[in-house]
Formats: sequence, C-alpha cells, structure tokens
Amino acid sequence: MNAQSQSRSLFPRLTRQAFGPLQREMNRLFDELGEGWESFSDTRLTPRMDVVDTEAGLEISVELPGLKEEDVKVTVEGDVLTITGEKKSESERKESDYRILERSYGEFARSFILPRSIDGSALKASMSHGVLKIVAPKRPDIEKKTVPVQSA
Repeated sequence: MNAQSQSRSLFPRLTRQAFGPLQREMNRLFDELGEGWESFSDTRLTPRMDVVDTEAGLEISVELPGLKEEDVKVTVEGDVLTITGEKKSESERKESDYRILERSYGEFARSFILPRSIDGSALKASMSHGVLKIVAPKRPDIEKKTVPVQSA
C-alpha cells in the first residue's frame, strides 16, 4: 500500500470524526422539528378562560363559541372544578373535498383546583353569546388575616 492510497483511506475516517458531532446535532435538530409538526395536526379543543379573583370570590369566563347550554357540563368534586362539553360538526359532507379544515370539533375538558377559600357548593353558571360565566363565592367563615412581621 503506497502513501497516496493510505492517505485516501484515512480521509473519510478523519472527516467522520471532525463532522460527526455536527451531523449528530443536525439529526437531533431535524428530529425535534419533526415532532413539532404534530401540534399542527392536533385539533383538540382547549377553551380559553379568564379567572378573576374579587373580594366576593372567583369570576370565571370560558370562551365556548358555537356551543349551547346543553352542550356544556360544570361539575365540582371535592375542590376540583371541571368544565366538559362537546362541539359537534354542523354537518358531514361526503361529497366535499376539503382543502383547509381549521375548525375544531370534539370533546373537551378543563379542570382546576379551587382555593380553600371558595365555597364549591355555591357555584352559579350561566352562558350567553358563547361565553360561560361561573361565579364561585368565597366562604363566609374564612377571613383574610395579616400577620405582622417582627424583627428577630
């Protein structure tokens, strides 16, 4: 084996060693990028909500466009408030060939833990123009207490 053929056989190995970390990093980058595309096809409904803490309690507003009162269920189990429902497709057109389908349909659920200061048994819910409003009053027996800070 002469010197020229020996240097040619070493070159691919040196190239792999030098660019191997770069190639692995590029592979990792494209793998992670590919995982991100799933979020574009994920059409689960997640209603947006605002929670305002007032002196009287919590005021919760949930955007549910296109839903009616009978499509939504509000439950309290222990200290967990859950809002569930289903947005149904208006009609199914078999003859149509959709180019873009961005509107979401299906079931949804949002849950969160109510603070101990809230009376979960006294919730009131109403719906108007696609917005669910829940009023959660504070317990009358729980008072806010300020603790003075003293020097040690």
